[in-house]
Amino acid sequence: MTEKPDKWSDLAARAGSAAAMLVVGVWGMWVGGHVFHVLVSLICGLMIWELVRMIAPASGSLAIQLGGISALALILAIYLPTGFALPLLLAPALVGFGQLDKNRTIYMSFGVMVLLAGFGMMSVRDDLDLTWLLWLVCVVVATDVVGYFAGRMIGGPKFWPKVSPKKTWSGTGFGWVAAAVVGWVFALQTGANLELIGISIAISMASQMGDIAESAIKRAMDVKDSSNLIPGHGGVLDRFDGMLGASVFLLIIGQIVGFPPGLA
Repeated sequence: MTEKPDKWSDLAARAGSAAAMLVVGVWGMWVGGHVFHVLVSLICGLMIWELVRMIAPASGSLAIQLGGISALALILAIYLPTGFALPLLLAPALVGFGQLDKNRTIYMSFGVMVLLAGFGMMSVRDDLDLTWLLWLVCVVVATDVVGYFAGRMIGGPKFWPKVSPKKTWSGTGFGWVAAAVVGWVFALQTGANLELIGISIAISMASQMGDIAESAIKRAMDVKDSSNLIPGHGGVLDRFDGMLGASVFLLIIGQIVGFPPGLA
């Protein structure tokens, strides 16, 4: 009997945190511009802070310094021509590589992904408008939510039990289906061609890769959550790992396929 209040208390914390993140996130996306740039830069800075604390717990103030440098580099990069922005996006990874005494490759690789993802999200909002940022978020959220419930209800073979023991192939596959539905709906509403369905599935896969990559780091570092910043949810990295993979992938393929397909 004593366990039930604790469970309900945790559920309330999770729901409250989720509602707060939803309100802030939707507000930032809707307003766009400087507000969205600052919001994304702060989130990415926090992710870098969490990453350093995970891979080098004894790093002390270095985690704060690298998080601050990363946020500053990102907010400056979005206001510069792309050619000048690129060195800024890579610099924090190299600075950390030179300062850390272990797990340098993990930091450098994941650090670059965080800043490129933030830059990609801001670019989508600035260059393609709110519609396509909503599409990106909907694909990632649908992949995560539908995959979670499908995996729990259907079960079956595990995806990668040593790293992420709760993920199943059924949940993974239904996440792709959910992303395809999102792509189909947005194609109908925007006039984009049906290639958007295939792109949505690929974005879904990329978001799952981001999730798996962060899970692998946590398992290697023997930690449950990236931090305890978000009550009931863990850390910022735990909530945005899928968005990292999706945003970086869109930043890359957007130059290849001409995004949005049929409208570019």
